[in-house]
Amino acid sequence: MSDRYQQFTSTGFGRSLAQRLGLPTPTPLRRYQPGDPVVNGPVLTGAADGSRLGDAIAATLRAVDAEVRTESAEDARYAALVFDATGITSSDQLNQLRAFFGPVIRQVGTCGRVIVLGTPPEETTDARERVAQRALEGFVRTVGKELKRGATAQLVYASEGAEQSLDSTLSFLLSAKSAFVSAQVVRVGRAEAPQVDREKPLKDKVALVTGASRGIGESIAETLARDGAHVVCLDIPAQGDDLTKVANRIGGSALQLDITAEDAPQRIVEHFAERHDGLDVVVHNAGITRDKTLGRMDDGRWDSVLAVNLTAQERINEALLADGSPLRDGGRLIGVASISGIAGNVGQANYAASKAGVIGLVQALAPVAARRGATINAVAPGFIETKMTAAVPLFIREAGRRMSSLSQGGRPVDVAETIAWYANPASSGVNGNVVRVCGQSLLGA
Repeated sequence: MSDRYQQFTSTGFGRSLAQRLGLPTPTPLRRYQPGDPVVNGPVLTGAADGSRLGDAIAATLRAVDAEVRTESAEDARYAALVFDATGITSSDQLNQLRAFFGPVIRQVGTCGRVIVLGTPPEETTDARERVAQRALEGFVRTVGKELKRGATAQLVYASEGAEQSLDSTLSFLLSAKSAFVSAQVVRVGRAEAPQVDREKPLKDKVALVTGASRGIGESIAETLARDGAHVVCLDIPAQGDDLTKVANRIGGSALQLDITAEDAPQRIVEHFAERHDGLDVVVHNAGITRDKTLGRMDDGRWDSVLAVNLTAQERINEALLADGSPLRDGGRLIGVASISGIAGNVGQANYAASKAGVIGLVQALAPVAARRGATINAVAPGFIETKMTAAVPLFIREAGRRMSSLSQGGRPVDVAETIAWYANPASSGVNGNVVRVCGQSLLGA
């Protein structure tokens, strides 16, 4: 659905009027198109004294042909600012953040990127270092709110020894693929990260996307296919015609199945074992809403939402993580949560509970997946422009669009690109993460 307010404020008169009235002026976001460079301008790098990620950062910037600068210039516009803060071990050293960013933060270009890298506070042994590293989160979230013109800020916590598994995460966050992701905290652990084709990282992989007949699910299927995967598109039989059209268009295949059926997990296991000789990526996108305030909610509304959005995922994951399942080494389990599961939402007690449960599922199964040689992560979308949000009353829809640092709604492809980053075989160190795709929504944490 088109955002007419954004179109109006993109005109000279509209922009001037909005500024005079103190209204937001959302910048059209740069989104990835095949063949685009990862970064489209100079990248300024810096580091706190004693930091450890310089070589890993430099390797990624070389690999994406970035123009790297280590000295600032007054007249420069930067596509990205990247700062290694792993050397900060006490609060009195946090002034190195201001010293690096303060003089250049207003030189971040349109749709630019700010990335700070640190050490996971929980993995430090010194109390003062833990405090200092935790402080990075407040700094980055504030920078995300102060940036203008569609720019974003992110914090990446990299474990000791995770240097070799940073590349896919840095590349994603630097690129236009992360257009609607801002002020997020990503944890990257120690893992073996294979070399992949940057244009086709999922070549020879098999992916399953549930709820793939339309909306966000359709975009996820298209994006994984673009990255080289054979995508099995799954949805209920009632969506069979639309499902087949999506599968045919992307060169995938269709599987009509109700995931809440008692035998659904076993049928999925058998399908991929027999027809595809394995499975690499599972995206639990299928979801429904049945909204009512709690006092008016009947058993049917509650039970159906929990069954589709959460219980079916639990049962399918259990089957895929069991011994002898078709899930291959390096498998990826990916859930779709929601900011409703973080902040709650009036009339959505069932939906919010189910989506918070998806976050709990990621946290509970991350160690289990790691032992199985797999990963599990989730996205938590905010206001995304779909047919469902187009039906929302005008003023509520406008509030959803403007109540974020980017002052606009996201697109289904924004969710899909984040899922494709999780699915990338080089993202083996990314496990147990829940990343919001919400433009730094003002709702929730």
